[in-house]
Amino acid sequence: MTTSIDSSTQQKIDRWLAGNYDADTKAAIQKMMSSSETTELVDAFYKDLEFGTGGLRGLIGVGSNRMNRYTVGAATQGLANYLLQAFPEGGIKVAIAHDSRRMSPEFARLAAEIFSANGIEVYLFSELRPTPELSFAIRQLGCQSGVVVTASHNPPEYNGYKVYWNDGGQVVAPHDKNIIGEVTKITSIDDIKFDGDVSRIHEVLEEVDSVYVDKIVQNAVNADVIARQKDLSIVYTPIHGTGITLVPRTLKALGFENVHIVEEQATPDGNFPTVSYPNPEEKEAMQLALNLAQSLNADLVMATDPDSDRVGAGARNHHGEFELLNGNQMASLIIYYLLRAWKEAGKLTGKEFVAKTIVTTDLIDKMCASSGVPCYNTLTGFKYIAQVIRELEGQQQFIGGGEESYGYLIGDFVRDKDAIASCAMIAELTAYAKDKGLSLFDLLMEMYQEYGFYYEGLISLTKKGKTGAEEIQQMMADFRANPPKQIAGSAVVRMDDYKELTRTDVRTGEKTPIEAGKMGIEASNVLQFFTEDGTKVSARPSGTEPKIKFYVGVNEPLSSREEFDAVYAQLKEKVKTVAADMNLV
Repeated sequence: MTTSIDSSTQQKIDRWLAGNYDADTKAAIQKMMSSSETTELVDAFYKDLEFGTGGLRGLIGVGSNRMNRYTVGAATQGLANYLLQAFPEGGIKVAIAHDSRRMSPEFARLAAEIFSANGIEVYLFSELRPTPELSFAIRQLGCQSGVVVTASHNPPEYNGYKVYWNDGGQVVAPHDKNIIGEVTKITSIDDIKFDGDVSRIHEVLEEVDSVYVDKIVQNAVNADVIARQKDLSIVYTPIHGTGITLVPRTLKALGFENVHIVEEQATPDGNFPTVSYPNPEEKEAMQLALNLAQSLNADLVMATDPDSDRVGAGARNHHGEFELLNGNQMASLIIYYLLRAWKEAGKLTGKEFVAKTIVTTDLIDKMCASSGVPCYNTLTGFKYIAQVIRELEGQQQFIGGGEESYGYLIGDFVRDKDAIASCAMIAELTAYAKDKGLSLFDLLMEMYQEYGFYYEGLISLTKKGKTGAEEIQQMMADFRANPPKQIAGSAVVRMDDYKELTRTDVRTGEKTPIEAGKMGIEASNVLQFFTEDGTKVSARPSGTEPKIKFYVGVNEPLSSREEFDAVYAQLKEKVKTVAADMNLV
């Protein structure tokens, strides 16, 4: 396939060929140029990697749009320059961690060297560690910033670079744009200080591990239940990632004594040899864990992604079969349990809150309203939930929160989604259910009977490369120009446009502003459609992958357990109807 090379792309290519880049890099560029198929070359250079909801992320390889020594170097130098401006009083400290991916240790060491060359003290984890522990370490060690080298659950050919601020949350406005501004000022790799100062690089590990695990143990609301259910049968897999370093240790510290590790996936490996996609959202990635759980008749199955910020979980359903719960279901169960447990423990004082993203199930809003606990909705990306926690610090106490993409947070000592703490809480709430003679799935049905059966479907359309990015932008433009009038037989009554920050009453045409500037809301390319019967559809280009995502939420009452299967089938069919109506299939 041949893609035309425009002038700006050619200029980037020429700069790399003329610049002070290593011989292997230049040879790789020349090889791409000699090919009659130019798509790879254009994709590698048509833009610079940008910070999205997950920071810097891209394919490992040569080019301005790839993860390599020079793009990581420019990002680090730009961040260093910004930190030196933001904290002119000096004494700047940065924490760095990495996952099990290809080049992750090398990129982490490279970043440490560049920071140290700029006079910045570096606390570098000496071994791979989970992303949430990096978030924790920033505040624990009194750092002004932090970096974790990871591409989360992306395929093996990807890596990434996530940047955090002094509150332990990923950077948000204005810091994100200011950092990018500093990165774009680096017009030559000669501007990057590659020669590190080893005296400023301090390796850390156990001194952070032990405090972090202790904090997670303190999250437990019903230690007595865990003690009674210490033999809860748990199967866990880290899917070749960082979770192996702390999930088993944390479960043991809580008191769970019957934890089984999927040995075939226990060793960290950036090639992820047993799966095609190291994502606990995919059943295939959890199949080995499900097989082991079946053979052991386990109560709970859990899997964390490579950097251990997401967790997938499953349990036996009412038919005796293992069923994986989606991110909305698990986020709802965690909040359902926490609200109930905090109330039973007398911990709800009227100053607590929950936070989630706008594309996450509205069931959480309904449960919070019933308990008199505010639920704040943010843009997609846990950095926005962290922003809400920061805004309310000292005024209200964060109970927990999450997002539909299998990311949850309990307590505020970490400011990013935390699969280590989430595994601990999921195990606790499963023990709580078992203590009452229920399974995790029974608890799910109980929640639906109380608050309504909410079901969400995700439709992802992959559009790769430059042409794919253009197609995604056109789809969003078309939806804005011609929004649907009805979805699945129900009239669209409201449209929220986060790009324009307006909320439109479709029936009257009246527009009202969506407040921005704080509490996790700013201009973003997201559209939401709400129908008369309570269906919600959100359209959002992914910030980390070449995809456009459509989040569909539907709901119906559930009057009894016996009706569960019929209502479940009805809701699934409705999601399919929505997808067909909007030409998404």
